[in-house]
Amino acid sequence: METVVVLVAGGHGVATSLWCASPGAVLVRYDLAGLRSGVVRRWVDGSLEVLELEHGCVSCTLRHDLLPLLDALGGHVIVDLDPALEPEAVCLALTDRPVRVAAVVTAVDAATWLAEATGDEELVSDVPGDERTLAQVVVGRTEFADVLVVVGEPDPTLNAVLDRLSPGVPRVSLEGLPAVVAGLRRVPRFDQVTGSLLRGAPLDPAGDVGVVHFVASRPFHPMRLHVALDVLLDGVVRGRGRLWLVSQPDALLWLESAGGGLHMGEIGRRTDGVQEIVAITWKAAEFEIVSALREALVTDEEWALADELDFVDPFAEHEMEEL
Repeated sequence: METVVVLVAGGHGVATSLWCASPGAVLVRYDLAGLRSGVVRRWVDGSLEVLELEHGCVSCTLRHDLLPLLDALGGHVIVDLDPALEPEAVCLALTDRPVRVAAVVTAVDAATWLAEATGDEELVSDVPGDERTLAQVVVGRTEFADVLVVVGEPDPTLNAVLDRLSPGVPRVSLEGLPAVVAGLRRVPRFDQVTGSLLRGAPLDPAGDVGVVHFVASRPFHPMRLHVALDVLLDGVVRGRGRLWLVSQPDALLWLESAGGGLHMGEIGRRTDGVQEIVAITWKAAEFEIVSALREALVTDEEWALADELDFVDPFAEHEMEEL
């Protein structure tokens, strides 16, 4: 029997409510609060099992418990994800399994989401070596969702941000969630190399919310870009970009920011010379972002002498975290 899975992130009882409205479904919930000690708590339809893993890590929990469990269960399964288990990572892990992810549902707390998404607070996590910020987790699971459940009364600012972060993604109440999930068909995962960075987001500003779309045809100077990236860490909900450096002319790099957290890494070989960065902003001076990025590009002289100059590169492979 095929296993059909709905992944639920963000808490607020959304997974339990969906389970109660889905006869025959199995509810699986994880608590990774004891992961540092190699302990994982798992509930299946309310029945608790305490698991002891040889290595306390998120990937071990996925490989050694969640994936085999989903293979074995069959039927309709709702998985209530611990914050350490991000929906995108789970979907990637399920790619080659006999399991179909029908939908990713994320709860958005109207009272706290915007502050969390633009802050630099570290994620409270028991995962060893976990350096993610709360903003990276909150924004990532919202952006990856097929449907959003907004808990509380959203204001125009939150609606404007969600319109640009997750354009076209339905936003529903708990009561309307089962019908929407039943009719969903997941879209393919975003392609970092060829996908549209704008993703259909409206470009017109809405109050304090806007979108910066920066495009340039020459490479970045590595040190000046390193300094300029600070403009994406204040007043920016989400930044994403494909770019190249004069010091790494053959590498296509991916940039991703959320609130006060940012990651960069190589995603392939560069096939053209276009830089493209998109930033969804809130209370940010958009002209300052554009100006800082433009000043980080190489000059005519630097580009002409690129093969002769020795650029100090803080984005060298050994300095960057792989994405």
